Amino acid sequence: MSATVSIGRPVRRREDERMLAGRSEFLDDIRREGMLHMAFVRSPHAYAKVRAVRGALWSAADIAGRAFPGRVDPPPGLKVADAPHPVLAGDEVRYVGQPVAVVVGETRALAEDAAERVEVDYEVLTPVVDSRAGSELARWEQRAGDVAGAFAAAAHVVRTDHVIPRLVATPLETRGALAELADGRLTVWSSSQSAHRPRAQLAQILGVSEGILRVIVPDVGGAFGSKGTLPIETPLVALAAVELKRPVKWVEDRRENFLSAPQGRGQRASVELALDAEGRILALRGRILADLGAYLLPSTAIPPHTTAMLLSGCYDIPCVEVIVTGARTNKVPTGPYRGAGRPEATYLIETTIDAAARQLGIDALDLRRRNLVRSFPYKTALGWTYDSGDFSRCLDTALELLGPQVKTTRFARTSRFARSASPVPAWTAVPDAPERRAPVSWASAPPRVDRREALVGVGVALCVERSGGLFEHATVRREGDGFVVAVGSTPTGQGHHTLFAQIAASRLGVDPSRVTVRTGDTDAIADGVGSFASRSTVMGGSAVAAAADDLAAGGPGDAKFSSDQVFASGAYVAVVEVNRSTGHVRVRRLIAVDDAGRIVNPLLAEGQVIGGAVQGLGGALSEEQVHDEDGQPLSSLLDYALLTAAEIPEFSTAFVESPSPFNPLGLKGVAEGGTIGAPAAVANALANALGGIRIDPPFTAEKVWRALR
Repeated sequence: MSATVSIGRPVRRREDERMLAGRSEFLDDIRREGMLHMAFVRSPHAYAKVRAVRGALWSAADIAGRAFPGRVDPPPGLKVADAPHPVLAGDEVRYVGQPVAVVVGETRALAEDAAERVEVDYEVLTPVVDSRAGSELARWEQRAGDVAGAFAAAAHVVRTDHVIPRLVATPLETRGALAELADGRLTVWSSSQSAHRPRAQLAQILGVSEGILRVIVPDVGGAFGSKGTLPIETPLVALAAVELKRPVKWVEDRRENFLSAPQGRGQRASVELALDAEGRILALRGRILADLGAYLLPSTAIPPHTTAMLLSGCYDIPCVEVIVTGARTNKVPTGPYRGAGRPEATYLIETTIDAAARQLGIDALDLRRRNLVRSFPYKTALGWTYDSGDFSRCLDTALELLGPQVKTTRFARTSRFARSASPVPAWTAVPDAPERRAPVSWASAPPRVDRREALVGVGVALCVERSGGLFEHATVRREGDGFVVAVGSTPTGQGHHTLFAQIAASRLGVDPSRVTVRTGDTDAIADGVGSFASRSTVMGGSAVAAAADDLAAGGPGDAKFSSDQVFASGAYVAVVEVNRSTGHVRVRRLIAVDDAGRIVNPLLAEGQVIGGAVQGLGGALSEEQVHDEDGQPLSSLLDYALLTAAEIPEFSTAFVESPSPFNPLGLKGVAEGGTIGAPAAVANALANALGGIRIDPPFTAEKVWRALR
């Protein structure tokens, strides 16, 4: 029995009614009888020897042999140092906010008071804050083709250098855990992006069998990658529940979240392109230096590896040489943050493409079209295989949405305004004189903008997003006159219950209202992976479809679906306005065209695109975690400038469907497309407005004002 009436419909989220009515249950809503509260004593220093700890429940010596550092399993070919994050600091601390000791109290306030009374003797050392001075924690290299020969034969060589700042995920709900021992089993409630992966990590850290552990993920108020790996605090919550024989809860406050939750981005990079006289890209060279922080969490080294693997973007580049170095600094470790290496790769290649167009005097759109991948499947020189796509159609659709006002963005090479700090020139222009500005071609009248006060720029960026991979497990059972779906993909606000109900209903030929979805409980389903890397629809949705098909065919309704990763793509266009007097940058319009294969729910998909794009705009325009020379983080919500509704531009969205051959529904990921494409489009639009001058994000008014002068 099969029907497709539910696939492709813009069904409203079923989760919203419950949450808006106050019937949701987040981690800190959960109360257990006799519950204690845990608080952590955290290092005030970026780097110091720990001489003594007095007055705590536990320090590192107290848990020796009972809690071990989390295992780091890097992707193939990525070499990592032996530097896992300790559960508690031992003889030294390596970043501000690192847990040194733990206390408990009958209330959260009493636990925090007890933490303030703990005495720790430190011998302060000189920290490493600049990644260029850090020791090596990770390294990855890839070479293909005759790169040296291609550069030697090139008619043009273009180089760009970049600094991408650290970002804080700042989910609405901070991290936390609650543990309770009952009847020989330990139940852990966790605000997390999965249930089964935290169970496996917790079992490894505590040295116990997964069978005695149950992990439950209640409603989660956002994650964006920062809850993808088990917090180092959680094993201590679990251990305390076992030792004290009472439930124990820990929920971090916002200050702790800024200090101790994994942060994102934080890369320096240079990209070189070798091009022939016609603008065909012959080779790419990339050097990426990632600030990994003080230790390796299980996923710390993955984002820079992803940046490297996607550095060729949407382009057919036959020869590559890319080297990634992960540096150790005295900062909180980095990890995946929405996009997790993809926004960085897109930013690097797309701003370099624009710089090449400027240097060669070629229209930026034409240069892209000359080099696009057009035949699929396509194996990149860096080693990943794009399963399907239509990059040219995405670009054309974005330009159609842009309308007749602006059809192309042209850059003229003007050698008298060039300056070079290296053998490869970096072209800039003085923006104040109109004849020196990079001209914008208008098919009709331009927007009504006071040219004496405002500069207007248009920028384009193409992007590729990897998603899926590994496996996911689902079951579908009959209950009364309805069906119950259990799946390992765990929602953190995306609308999975609506989505999975649609998929199951389409395969069973029933209305989605007859389908109930259960997630986030290791006792409800035997195995699973979780929600990250835009994989939930691809992997979880495919598993649900397979389980529903199995039930409809008379089977038990079980499936474990696995496949290679799939590759979504997109084209983004930004229109920005720069105030000459203040340097303030306003994104007036953002156009987002995403190819996420078959779209199950256009309403949810569009919400993911817009939400991701707003996060991407925040990283481009205003967000940055800053450290001083002593390694002290200087940002908090007092000055970490998250965007508000007042800064949201006019949006235009569309979808191009190139179904993936790797799963039965032709699905790809969409949740991170906006975060990936928007920053590069804004960067190129800003450079267009400034006549070719490039600055590093965030594009604050002060930076732009100084660049204008």
